[in-house]
Amino acid sequence: MSAEHLATTSGELPARADPSGLGHRLGLLWYRIRTSPLTLVGLGIILLVLLVMALAPLLAPHDPNVVDLAARLAPPSRAHWFGTDEVGRDLFSRILYGSRQSVSVALFVVPVSGILGSIVGCFAGSMGGRVDTVIMRGTDIMLSVPSLVLTMALAAALGPSLFNAMLAITVVRIPCYVRLARGQALVIRELNYAKAARAFGASRWHVVRWHVLRNAMPPIIVQATLDVGGTILMAAALGFIGLGAQQPTAEWGAMVATGRNFILDQWWCSAFPGFAILLTATGCNLFGDGLRDVLDPKQKGR
Repeated sequence: MSAEHLATTSGELPARADPSGLGHRLGLLWYRIRTSPLTLVGLGIILLVLLVMALAPLLAPHDPNVVDLAARLAPPSRAHWFGTDEVGRDLFSRILYGSRQSVSVALFVVPVSGILGSIVGCFAGSMGGRVDTVIMRGTDIMLSVPSLVLTMALAAALGPSLFNAMLAITVVRIPCYVRLARGQALVIRELNYAKAARAFGASRWHVVRWHVLRNAMPPIIVQATLDVGGTILMAAALGFIGLGAQQPTAEWGAMVATGRNFILDQWWCSAFPGFAILLTATGCNLFGDGLRDVLDPKQKGR
């Protein structure tokens, strides 16, 4: 007699793999990602940028802040792969270190704005009534102003620094998640399992936390992935106009701004930092767009 039969006759069911478990879903997600070449390209670029961030001190051949006026505006060469800037600093080393500043903005802004905006949006959609009206009217007011203009105004009011730029971008990005999460909450709160939870006496916060917020996560995750590239571009824009990281800190947007004074003859001063911004934003957008198709197969072919 088999062990499975003995377990069954004794009243105990044999352990079976849960086809709806976390491991199964992650495996299915990875399988779908592998079938999308552009998604893999975007994922590869993201992993490369994260690796560069982590290993910047080991990969940089020079100190990014050492001034060498004798090598001022030197073209790309063996000694300086990407050339040097207006005070002789090695551009390749500064771009490697600049990834820490530019990408860290996105790694701070996207999780903070996504979490806060999702909680507020799900709460507003689940509560309805005056609470929903007040929250959404405030959201509409913020969304009515161009995001870059509002970010510049907040960053200027807070003062020029990388941290203040991060705060400004975070505040501006929150309403996007509020509106997205609210739309999901309006749909989920009418589903049977949410109604059943309320009928059995569950509090509104319990319904929001365990039913609405959890089931609204897929589109929010996709939006967050797409926002990484946009946040990097916005941080670069603030650095370009002097409201982001300040000298001598290496930051891609500020490096492009400095190099624009020499763009006609010393093109490398702006070209290489600009290409770093382009590559990183493109990788994030490719991965986010592919992740949208993976999490929502109905999007394919549209």
